[in-house]
Amino acid sequence: MSLSSNTERENIYLVHEAVELGVNFFDTADLYDKGMNEEIVGKAIKKIRNKIVLATKVGNQWRSDGSGWDWNPGKAYILQAVEDSLRRLQTDHIDLYQLHGGTIDDPIDDTIEAFEQLKQQGKIRQYGISSIRPNVIHEYVKRSSIASVLIQYSLADRRPEEIVLDLLQKNNISVLARGALAQGLLVNKPAKDYLGYNKEEIAEINKVVHTVSGSNHTPAQTAIQYALHHPAIASAVIGIRNKEQLDEVAATVPPLQKEEIQVLQQAISPHVYEQHRIDHSAN
Repeated sequence: MSLSSNTERENIYLVHEAVELGVNFFDTADLYDKGMNEEIVGKAIKKIRNKIVLATKVGNQWRSDGSGWDWNPGKAYILQAVEDSLRRLQTDHIDLYQLHGGTIDDPIDDTIEAFEQLKQQGKIRQYGISSIRPNVIHEYVKRSSIASVLIQYSLADRRPEEIVLDLLQKNNISVLARGALAQGLLVNKPAKDYLGYNKEEIAEINKVVHTVSGSNHTPAQTAIQYALHHPAIASAVIGIRNKEQLDEVAATVPPLQKEEIQVLQQAISPHVYEQHRIDHSAN
């Protein structure tokens, strides 16, 4: 998603450099730049396809006039959209196909049926969802064989720690963490109100991140290592725009010590999801 500000040549170079540095998981979506992002990734990975794990997403359908998109988790649409993604990505299979959102009112069984069909056909290897909604995640855990959940998780958004991370770990479902840098607020962006925290609270979190970083990590590396510290997390999905950012996030750094994690967590009280909570009474 972050590649949109570059030229095609620059983006292909960044992908190849990432592979050289040991990055092997690439995540895109048919929504990004109306499919152009998938096309760029497809061109970049064409000759190195067997070296990477390729993920993309489905569910947001662009309107014919280009004015926006509508949510469509229906089976027919997913079966149609995968063909377009395969073509743009120049591949015969997608390693991880993800539902790009989801609500509790979706036809979940039909959505699962579409993914299972694609898996049987060999067009996808595994499927997952991209969601922050505990009730939706819970339903897919109960009713499907999802391999992963892509969820926003950072020191400035610890809501998944209440229920979701433990639920997914217990069910052997990998978690992909996005937003580890909190839009850059944990690194170098000016403080602002963010997800229920006020500007002053975000500034305090930023200060503690910089303090903990010391000589072992840059602030960005500290923020990423925090997102990776929970055993449920399989990978942090980080947006890259240039070679400098790539080198920083791909560098080998030591994991945070237990004491450092505690200092970071004490910087501010965690919030919990106020909406989309799991209704245990229905079980």
